[in-house]
Amino acid sequence: MSTQAIESHTAPRSRLRWWKEALAILAFYAVYSSVRNQFGSEAVHPGEALANARTVIDWERAMGLFFEESMQAWFLGAEWFIKFWNVFYGTFHFVVTAVALILLFRRDPGRYPRWRNTLAATTALALIGFALFPLMPPRLLNDFGAYGGRAAEFDFVDTLADIGGLWSFDSGTMQKISNQYAAMPSLHAAWALWSVLVLWPMLRARWLKAVVVAYPVATLFAIVVTANHYWIDAVGGAAVFGLGYALASAWEARRAAKQRPAAQKMA
Repeated sequence: MSTQAIESHTAPRSRLRWWKEALAILAFYAVYSSVRNQFGSEAVHPGEALANARTVIDWERAMGLFFEESMQAWFLGAEWFIKFWNVFYGTFHFVVTAVALILLFRRDPGRYPRWRNTLAATTALALIGFALFPLMPPRLLNDFGAYGGRAAEFDFVDTLADIGGLWSFDSGTMQKISNQYAAMPSLHAAWALWSVLVLWPMLRARWLKAVVVAYPVATLFAIVVTANHYWIDAVGGAAVFGLGYALASAWEARRAAKQRPAAQKMA
């Protein structure tokens, strides 16, 4: 069999089926959501999440980089501006990632398996962080009901609750089914980095590349100004993304090594 025939036989598109991929992704996300919420704010003692928050703030203060509170205060007067970033926080995270995954599947199937696996590994690794280090986000530090007291030295605003967006964590249902302490690492940051590296090779227009590169920066701004994360959570997100990519690459290399002898026999 010719080399060309072998390549055609093993081409990624011949092995990929959109409906199988869609079902696998939906199943993975359902498992992820279930496991994530097993360690949710209903299952974790608020005192533990608060203690971890103080630890993170101490780290940032030691570096002279605890600026989240001041940064949010600069923009709170412009409610329309904050409302935009609330919507950005709640939607772009999913929409941009989904669009990037679909475009990758359709336009560059050769890269698709590695980057799909990177996304899955990154998300799975984040679950470990959520379980081992439940972290109270800045927006909850002033909430009397969250842990039976108040961290009086902080003055963060829960912008989703006080200013609004498309949804809020305030409803009893959301509090029960969501993990409000799943802040470290930031999957918003991790998925934003993933999206950039997936989309960049497929873009030609410079303005589109500029928009894509700006997306992680905008995401970092969004997670901080809405008080959903500390900036250091984004560093954690970058770390799990890097490890996720390394794991996916190693898995791909291992599969390629196993398939190589079979391809040689067919030749």
